[in-house]
Amino acid sequence: MEVKSKDTGILKRIAGPVVTAINFDAHMYDVVKVGNEQLMGEVIKIDGENIIIQVYESTTGIRPGEPVTNTGLSLAVELGPGLLTSIYDGIQRPLEVLIQKMGNFISRGVTAPGLDHEKKWEFVPAAKVGDEVKPGQIIGTVQETRSIVHKIMIPPNAKGGKVVKIEAGSFTVDEIVIELDSGEQFPMMQKWPVRVPRPYVEKHSPSIPLLTGQRILDGLFPIAKGGTAAIPGPFGSGKTVTQQQLAKWSDAEIVVYIGCGERGNEMTEVLTEFPELTDPKTGNSLMERTILIANTSNMPVAAREASVYTGITIAEYFRDQGYDVALMADSTSRWAEAMREICSRLEEMPGEEGYPAYLSSRLSEFYERAGLVESLNGGSGSVSVIGAVSPAGGDFSEPVTQNTLRIVKVFWALDASLSRKRHFPAINWLQSYSLYQGQLTEYFDEKVSPEWNKLRAWAMEVLQKEAELQEIVQLVGSDALPETEQITIEVARMLRELFLQQNGFDPVDTYCDLAKQLDMFKMINYFAELAYAAQAAGVPPAQILAVKAKNEMPQIKFTKDYKPLLQSIYKGLDEEFKALRA
Repeated sequence: MEVKSKDTGILKRIAGPVVTAINFDAHMYDVVKVGNEQLMGEVIKIDGENIIIQVYESTTGIRPGEPVTNTGLSLAVELGPGLLTSIYDGIQRPLEVLIQKMGNFISRGVTAPGLDHEKKWEFVPAAKVGDEVKPGQIIGTVQETRSIVHKIMIPPNAKGGKVVKIEAGSFTVDEIVIELDSGEQFPMMQKWPVRVPRPYVEKHSPSIPLLTGQRILDGLFPIAKGGTAAIPGPFGSGKTVTQQQLAKWSDAEIVVYIGCGERGNEMTEVLTEFPELTDPKTGNSLMERTILIANTSNMPVAAREASVYTGITIAEYFRDQGYDVALMADSTSRWAEAMREICSRLEEMPGEEGYPAYLSSRLSEFYERAGLVESLNGGSGSVSVIGAVSPAGGDFSEPVTQNTLRIVKVFWALDASLSRKRHFPAINWLQSYSLYQGQLTEYFDEKVSPEWNKLRAWAMEVLQKEAELQEIVQLVGSDALPETEQITIEVARMLRELFLQQNGFDPVDTYCDLAKQLDMFKMINYFAELAYAAQAAGVPPAQILAVKAKNEMPQIKFTKDYKPLLQSIYKGLDEEFKALRA
């Protein structure tokens, strides 16, 4: 006798975004429709006959006794042409479509597909009849935007086989573009469950830096393509601005920006700014290679978790096509807060500061999906994950920051005292670190200059020396220091103000390439060498520090064609120091 599964039950209990239903069959992470309004939810716990569901929308007004329907599907995203330039909420509903449907405020129970199912795309086959194709293989391309070619792949969970039918033409994402002898037919779109990492052949150790154009990041604390980084910092220290600078300027081909539980005004800034920004590489709009996921702080808390997984799944999909993807998660603390709220509603035993005991494993799962991989089709792609952390009061000892630092390899520590001094980016060079430095040494030696790593080590040494001397200076003043140390203090000031400080609003200084960074390093180092030599020859520090040529150095930052100015500075330094020693 065949046992029929029950896919409709009734609501028993409601506790904010967490509801309990009974009298139906369900599996973990099944998507369900809750109440008369059919709110979207996901099964997160099964306790005997009690099915516990987190609802991705506000549960105000729903009552026990209302129906709950199981879709039998996991929370999945639609992957295919049309992803780029899109702005989604946490569960991949396109916000532009929702605005057309109901205005500025999203009503409950409203759904919209992630991709446009009406629009036709021009499909160009890369395989032909008789070819043997396997899961993950690229079978054709679509020119999605002016700058990005979308590669259509056989889904990773397919069987594969010989191509029976494939043709060029205009298709919607639902129309079949390829048939195999195994009987499988595939459209351009594929669905993938967000909690399951997409498969790959092998993960490699990253050895190429993700260049950001930000001097303190590229010069002192670089991140590799396929690496992980955390930007923790208190309120107002510049996390979001740093993330936005990275999204604008990093040399990733695709950018996925997740605003997870951020304030509405910050997300508005991103949503209005990005479409107007010009991509420095192509001259087209930056949005042509960007996907935005906006899940603001006034949206339901449960959707925050979904937004993080949605973002990383879309990033993996473009990685499988062979692209370098940069994913910005702003901020993972808000996601952790959502986990804490749901943990308390489930009446689970809390861990440190009320966060769930599984906080560390969830964060690890997320960051673990970054990496440089060999994909199923033999190509290479990467996902670099940069997560902002918002510790309350800038306390880096709190659980989210500490658990994140155990996982990530780059730590960019934002400092509120630097931002109060108007030193931006407000990244503290004494607290920050990069564990990719050793892996990237070879790249900098070959591609930039053999001097690069020596100059970087020298700069770090000077900055650390300055920190030690500052304690003495605060007690007795800089004049009481030995003469060599007075020069060290000046050189460190130049490194801080010329090199580390960068103006994100200046059209020239907002982005600084490696060649210019090297020239700036060399210029400051040259001044230091001349100054120490003059001091050793008996020239008083006051005269050395009064050299006029060094006052022109800051102009380098804001000058596009800076080479003539650089030559004039070198010439001025040589002449003045020669005169001092005469």
